[in-house]
Amino acid sequence: MYIKDIQRFEDNRYRARAYMSYILTRNLPNKLPDIHLETIKTALDKIAHEVIVFDALYILDISGMQIENAISLNKAHEIGQGEDRSTRSYFYRAVKLRRCVLSDPYPSVLNNELCVTASMPIYDDKNNLLFVVCIDIKLEDILKIIQAGKFEFVFTQFSRSVYFCFALVLFVITCFLFQKGFFSLFDNQAIGIEHMFESTIAITLALAIFDLAKTLIEQEVLGRTKKEEGGIQKTMVRFLGSIIIALAIEALMLVFKLAIGDLSQMIYAIYLIGGVSLLLLGLSVYLFTVKYKNNNI
Repeated sequence: MYIKDIQRFEDNRYRARAYMSYILTRNLPNKLPDIHLETIKTALDKIAHEVIVFDALYILDISGMQIENAISLNKAHEIGQGEDRSTRSYFYRAVKLRRCVLSDPYPSVLNNELCVTASMPIYDDKNNLLFVVCIDIKLEDILKIIQAGKFEFVFTQFSRSVYFCFALVLFVITCFLFQKGFFSLFDNQAIGIEHMFESTIAITLALAIFDLAKTLIEQEVLGRTKKEEGGIQKTMVRFLGSIIIALAIEALMLVFKLAIGDLSQMIYAIYLIGGVSLLLLGLSVYLFTVKYKNNNI
């Protein structure tokens, strides 16, 4: 359940950050003269009573030390005064980015449940850092707040159903291609090179289509997002690579046929080889562009 909730949070992280940023920006003074600690505490107390799902609200100084005990509707959560939070990501990221940030889910020391922390730096009118305000909220509570509306939910389910149907059809095509490629080897008593090439092409295309169907299922139906570096690019390269291999084999077959037949038609084989070369060139440019982009992120 936790893994699924974390995945949902990652998919909707921008909504959660937008909501928390709105709450903090609307209620807290920022970039104004004479911003005092009592003003911040009053604003946080107001937030705690208006949005009751928040676990704890607290204030850090410019060095990351918690100034006073947390503000919470649960008396057991009113702790933490003097705790050093300078190494927490929600502190140093807020200071570095100079805006509201939202942490990754982590186990809360208050209730041992997964929670996230929204933090926002507070500056005076001269852009000097005064405080960093933090709000802890359970992961399940933030997911309830940002959950999709009824129409969006229905549309998402409809889209997943459509993608599943397309992936299912592609999988059926894969099975037929594999069957054709496998059994064509045994259709004739004397297995010729041409039949082996045809089987190779069919099986290669089956592999490419299967990989495409698998990607549709994983990302559009199951909702898995590939966070690892080059995840989507690897799928694209495998698919295009399989197509290029199939076309290259077809070009080789055509050259063999024309070499023992009508050489006047060799120009068509040259066209096909040229097309394969252009595909290889395009794939190389694509890989170079992706690598260059990743190296400059």
